[in-house]
Amino acid sequence: SGLFKLHHLDSLSLRNCSLHGEIPSSFGNFLQLTLLDLSHNYLLGQIPSSIGNLSTLIVLDLWGNSLVGQVPVSLGNLTQLRYLILSHNKLSGNIPVSFANLTKLCELNLQNNSFGSTLPDMSGLHNLEYFDVSENSFIGPFPTSLFTIPSLISVNLERNHFKGAIKFRNVSSSSRFQFLNFAQNNLDGPIPELISQCHNLEELHLSYNNLNGSIPKSLSKLFKLEYFCLTNNNIEGEVPSWIRRLTMVAFSNNSFNSFGTSSQVLDKTQVKWMDLSSNALQGPLPRWICKLTSIEILILSNNLLNGSIPPCLKNSITSLTDLVLRNNSFSGMIPGIFNNATKLISLDVSRNQLEGELPKSLIHCTRLQLLNVRSNRIKDTFPFWLGSLPSLHVLILRSNKFHGPHVTTKFQRLRVIDVSHNDFTGTLPTFYFSEWLEMTTVGVEDDSFMISDVPYMGKVLNATALYISSMEIVNKGLLKELRLLNLSGNAFTGNIPQSLGYLTKLESLDLSKNQLSGQIPQNLGGLSFVSHNLLEGPVPRSTQFQDQSCSSFMDNLKLYGLEDICGETHVKNPVLEMPAEKEEQVVNWIAAVIAYGPGVFCGFVIGHILTSRKHKIVVTKSVC
Repeated sequence: SGLFKLHHLDSLSLRNCSLHGEIPSSFGNFLQLTLLDLSHNYLLGQIPSSIGNLSTLIVLDLWGNSLVGQVPVSLGNLTQLRYLILSHNKLSGNIPVSFANLTKLCELNLQNNSFGSTLPDMSGLHNLEYFDVSENSFIGPFPTSLFTIPSLISVNLERNHFKGAIKFRNVSSSSRFQFLNFAQNNLDGPIPELISQCHNLEELHLSYNNLNGSIPKSLSKLFKLEYFCLTNNNIEGEVPSWIRRLTMVAFSNNSFNSFGTSSQVLDKTQVKWMDLSSNALQGPLPRWICKLTSIEILILSNNLLNGSIPPCLKNSITSLTDLVLRNNSFSGMIPGIFNNATKLISLDVSRNQLEGELPKSLIHCTRLQLLNVRSNRIKDTFPFWLGSLPSLHVLILRSNKFHGPHVTTKFQRLRVIDVSHNDFTGTLPTFYFSEWLEMTTVGVEDDSFMISDVPYMGKVLNATALYISSMEIVNKGLLKELRLLNLSGNAFTGNIPQSLGYLTKLESLDLSKNQLSGQIPQNLGGLSFVSHNLLEGPVPRSTQFQDQSCSSFMDNLKLYGLEDICGETHVKNPVLEMPAEKEEQVVNWIAAVIAYGPGVFCGFVIGHILTSRKHKIVVTKSVC
């Protein structure tokens, strides 16, 4: 009786049931099945050919298992099938030619497998609406025949090896296309004009190909378009002004050289993400930039833009979370437009020609986490008033004309500061090293400080992470405490502070090529380099020092105790003068970058000292 009931099942859903092993071939005996859902399990092996016996099957969903091998030709017998979902497995080989029999199929999803070869002719699947073969290894020319199917709504070819020009046939104004994704292939040639006939198109993704030419003017007719991505192609010409009505524009790493102008009055400007970085854009910013009243991410870095930063950006500043104008030729002052910038998380105007003072209106940016004004001509005193910002983690003032004393101030959550290559004067007391102890341990709650979460196509993009490359910081993996400190190649004077020994997790300390004097503190740990100084007295006997090379200590004429390290030929006859105990001297310097994890980067960048001559900065680097 029970067996009889099983054989007369019309629906079998075992989704997310932690199933293991292979799919039993006996499933092919359930001849009444219309739905078979075995998705989100741990199934192995091949798809049994007996599944092809289920002639009444409408839905076959094997998503998210570890199935291998080729798709059985017998699946072409499932002529009633409307939904075939085989994504996120390890299937390989070709799509069977027998799939041409699946004329009622509405959705074919083969995403994230290892399929290769070319696509078969799909033009006979005249009911197909959703087609996804992304994240496979399909080859061959652009599958033109696919686009003769009038019912298609969504096509995803992303991350394959299709090549050649994008060619459509018989695309009419009644086309149902809403989603086209051809990104990360080897496609070339221009963007076809025929795409403008897809009047229902909402998303167009063409990034990471070899497309060239300009954006067809006819694409302005795509009034439903919201997402337009062209990153990493060879598109040139002007950036059309109509893109401001979209939601997301990603045109970075192309050859755009100008902004389009238009007298057209738009009903709405809803763009939230605009990335035009790494192009050849010239001239001042267009006035329509100031009309982007909903924009959250604006990235214009690595272009040839000039002129002043327009004060009218205050119209957009209320919604902005990230403003990146890095590496252009902007001049003039940074306008005081930040009174209502309460959502701003990251501001990067580094590597321009900006001058004047930092605008005091930045004090209103209570969510600001990163401020980078590096390599400009800003002339101001140390902005101690930024210490009141409760979320500021990264402050880069390097290579400007900041001047005056380095004011002691408490920054509530600062983790990175670089004030090198300025005109600061004065001293930094040794107790600063002790205060850094609060900065060397970062709790889990701090993980999100560099994150500006932006939803995009079901993924999360880290906008602020784009700026990591603008700072010379060491990557040390999953670290939560200070591990690297490089003070080399400066003009530090005085004794090595005993408080450096409190940095117990320090792995590498480089104090070489300075003018430090006195003895090496016995409590220094980690790998320490002290060559080319004026140090004297015994080398500590701890294992950390005794295991180092002789070059770590060279050119300190009054150091002794190097017999085991350098050998007898390097032993000197120093005068054994033990200096009296005295209060630690202050260390003259003007810059420090205190970087940190967790899992992002860790290290120090130390800048030159304002003395009678200027010393070149020495930077510790590591490739991520």
